[in-house]
Amino acid sequence: MLLGIDIGGTTISFGLVQGTEIVRQNRVPSFPKDASLQETLDYLIGKIEDIITPEVSSIGVGVPTLVDVKNGIVFDAANIKSWKRVPLKDILEDRFKIPVNVNNDANCYALGAAAKLGAHDYEVVVGVTLGTGTGVGIIANGKLFCGDNCGAGEIGSVPYNGKDFESFCSKKFFEDRGLNPREASKAADEGDPDAVALFNEFGTHLGELLSLVMYSYDPGCIVFGGGVANTFKHFKNSLMLALRKRYPYSHALDRLEIKVMPSEDVALLGASLL
Repeated sequence: MLLGIDIGGTTISFGLVQGTEIVRQNRVPSFPKDASLQETLDYLIGKIEDIITPEVSSIGVGVPTLVDVKNGIVFDAANIKSWKRVPLKDILEDRFKIPVNVNNDANCYALGAAAKLGAHDYEVVVGVTLGTGTGVGIIANGKLFCGDNCGAGEIGSVPYNGKDFESFCSKKFFEDRGLNPREASKAADEGDPDAVALFNEFGTHLGELLSLVMYSYDPGCIVFGGGVANTFKHFKNSLMLALRKRYPYSHALDRLEIKVMPSEDVALLGASLL
């Protein structure tokens, strides 16, 4: 039995995993924004105690930031002000006396998606999370590729249109226009021309990001996760038009498979497999 933990800005998810199935899970609110480091750690440990069993042999944790993967140190976690340098692996191993692995949340998502797909079917799988931010994780030859500093795939931070890709390829794109993706999707379903145009623009921006993914990693499969992935039908066509315009190797795009796995369980599974 494995325990996977996905720490987000609004929710922390916990899942007991057997094989590739989550047999029990809990979701709780994330840390208060003004919580001290010790308060966040006490809260996290308490919630782990609520779900862990003697059968759990290891813990995997996904966090929204860069990580010293070897030593399990978290640096400058997004939306957790007190997490500047946290030796999370040592803290949790000292408390629970079992191995702990820590990694970036997008990497966990990619690892979980590849496990669901069967990574042996593709030499390279790229997971792209479209949520509060934009995350990219890479699975190459069945193994997670993190880079030397766990920064491989941080394409959302690449400058783009005077901001960065994350500003145009996540919930931020809709929120900056006074909507959330769910509201925009409902309007598009009803034929609202402004909502349709909004998703077409979103897809165009995302196609630009995917052209960088193709140039950088040449995946056989790209998997979308995160809440915005639920609206894929509305931006699929504009995404592919932009991608074919920006990436000239049509043979690779003809072979490329794009899948959607928006379930939060995917990241939990990946965290457990670290």
